[in-house]
Amino acid sequence: MFWILTMPLLSQPILGDVATIVAETLSEVLPSIGRPDATVIPRAVANERELETLIAALVTDRSTKAIVLALPVTDALVARIRRERKDIYLSVVRISFDERPALMYGRGLLAQKRLGINLVLAHDVVTGHSVVIGPEQSRYHEGNDLAAASAGFAEMIALRSGLTFTRSTVVDGAPVDWHDPRVPHALRVAVDHCVHAGAYKPVNGSTVGHFAVKLGDGEFLTSRRKTDFNRLDEVGLVRVRATGDDRVVAYGSRPSVGGQSQRIVFAEQPDADCILHFHSPLKAGSEVPVRPQRPYECGSHECGRNTSRGLGRFGDLYAVMLEGHGPNVVFNRTTDPERVIRFVEDNFDLAGRTDGEVEFPAETGG
Repeated sequence: MFWILTMPLLSQPILGDVATIVAETLSEVLPSIGRPDATVIPRAVANERELETLIAALVTDRSTKAIVLALPVTDALVARIRRERKDIYLSVVRISFDERPALMYGRGLLAQKRLGINLVLAHDVVTGHSVVIGPEQSRYHEGNDLAAASAGFAEMIALRSGLTFTRSTVVDGAPVDWHDPRVPHALRVAVDHCVHAGAYKPVNGSTVGHFAVKLGDGEFLTSRRKTDFNRLDEVGLVRVRATGDDRVVAYGSRPSVGGQSQRIVFAEQPDADCILHFHSPLKAGSEVPVRPQRPYECGSHECGRNTSRGLGRFGDLYAVMLEGHGPNVVFNRTTDPERVIRFVEDNFDLAGRTDGEVEFPAETGG
């Protein structure tokens, strides 16, 4: 069941309009993508107490697949949903008042990352500007047409809520030192170059992107989630072992979200054992193939297959650009690292951001 919750507010009737568009669009789109049995339930709640009671019922009902909160919500309410049901596809509509687009996006992105929200529709009631924010730090359906943004938001919920994810099981273990001999020289030099060139930009103390080296079938060293890659000598890597598609064990800490993409790429590209991913835009004239990101949330099996099957070959390495997200560069440990660096510099603007201009609230230090 897909629940779209709103609250009658005389000061913000626009939230009711968004909820209506989302409900109508979901009802149209879900059958067209092979999910005709999905039930869409719009529901207006009168007050916070009624909302809390309904949320308590929804999180205990295993048929609840997605919740859209088109109403003012507290961090505590979202945290409760996530504490009890990490599998629910959770989307939130965020309203602002006369914020610059870059700040509106920045605030929405920070809330998304802090609370584990899958998708955010941010709208400013003064400027009329809207944007859909993906957890991969991508902007979709941006502009001054709220109806179009709301419909795009609903389409993305329909597409992404049916994806497959495998959560890592973390067991005891220590971080793997960045200078461990199992880390190939080619990967270390290429990553260090990207770090020094500004490819890994911190947001609230941690960086996005990932990199990894395959050690054997289903076993690899990868970057650690919610760490700052600009401090690799301190944070190191994590060892991961995958047994099939649905079980991943990480030793000591959670791996980067892109761990599933790494597993799939390594399995489907047997001549490659290193992968490098960052969020920098493609340079004009590059021949690196571009694949869509909009239907796929980062970390899903489907995103991994989209990445692997979109790789173009460039001599002794492979590369693909995930649209609005960032590139993956894949190579073998025997590749000359200077060759990898030249390829990266020729094709990507390491100082740039794929999500464009971003402004974070001063208090976050992001």
